[in-house]
Amino acid sequence: MKKTGVLLIQLGTPDSPKTSDVRRYLTEFLNDPRVMDIPWIFRKILVNLIIVPFRSPKSAKVYRELWDLGMGESPIITHSFRLKEKLEKYFREENVHFHLAMRYQNPSMYDVLETMRKQQYDRIVLLPLFPQYASATTGSALELAFKIIQKWWVIPEVHVVRDFWNNEGYIESIVEQASQFDLSEYDHVLFSYHGLPERQVEKVHFEGGNCETHRCRKEINPTNKDCYVAHCFATTRLIVEKLGIKEGEYHVVFQSRLTKRWIQPYADDVIEELAKSGKKKLLVFSPAFVADCLETLIEIGEEYQELFEKHGGEKVQLVPSSNSKDSFVKGIESVIRNKIKVVY
Repeated sequence: MKKTGVLLIQLGTPDSPKTSDVRRYLTEFLNDPRVMDIPWIFRKILVNLIIVPFRSPKSAKVYRELWDLGMGESPIITHSFRLKEKLEKYFREENVHFHLAMRYQNPSMYDVLETMRKQQYDRIVLLPLFPQYASATTGSALELAFKIIQKWWVIPEVHVVRDFWNNEGYIESIVEQASQFDLSEYDHVLFSYHGLPERQVEKVHFEGGNCETHRCRKEINPTNKDCYVAHCFATTRLIVEKLGIKEGEYHVVFQSRLTKRWIQPYADDVIEELAKSGKKKLLVFSPAFVADCLETLIEIGEEYQELFEKHGGEKVQLVPSSNSKDSFVKGIESVIRNKIKVVY
């Protein structure tokens, strides 16, 4: 039996909510050319001289809120290690070993992959924990992994999980998390995905056009199969079908925008419009984030609550992420087994 190493890759988090640690995290994150895909010199000036110096102290306060939610560390670390531990139990009798790294900061991909190199695996599975493919997330994680592995003297088999938005266990875990809420009590449902610049999405349409011409919001087809927007809307269709949510009762929105040239509709605009139209209670899913983090617990759970109340709404209820839900663990197990062809 081949000795297999599986590398789970999450986005990352500061080591602590201290301003210095947040500054170091933001510097690494925002200097990634797949995240800030603008010319090198402009990126360096914008990130290192403007964004990071001014944003770090403000972000540190937000991260302190996140740490104070009760775990004593970043939730993305807690949930990701629990996922790793549960997966290890499923493969206890087989020669499959699990590792966890963050694309930015710690556990460092450089350190974790060096540990894996010394383990002399026959094959490695790279599994970025981003259900929907985007160059700024999955693409960036895989690029760095390849950059490190290509320098090894002995390169093992390398298998890649590019996306898993339609994985049954992943979808079921979201449905199960929703089961703790009575959907009939809510006036509207939002599916909130992380935003991206429009130009990054348009780059996947090699034949030209945009998400409208490629029907990304309506279907998965040969011309949009790599598109983040198409993956997000397809994920939503699978969830609403399972939950019986009807057309007109929900919106797909994109959060965390920086400019007016990001994917629409914008979450904050839709939340404001719904509040002004008389909606009082919103249920919000965040399917792009498999582990609860700043974008779910703070941005949706607190900031959007404040925005909704400001314009006449009452309650924004966040549906927890998949985290280490058993159905999600089973889903990831099936993804790995499909790659390494290990049978029960």
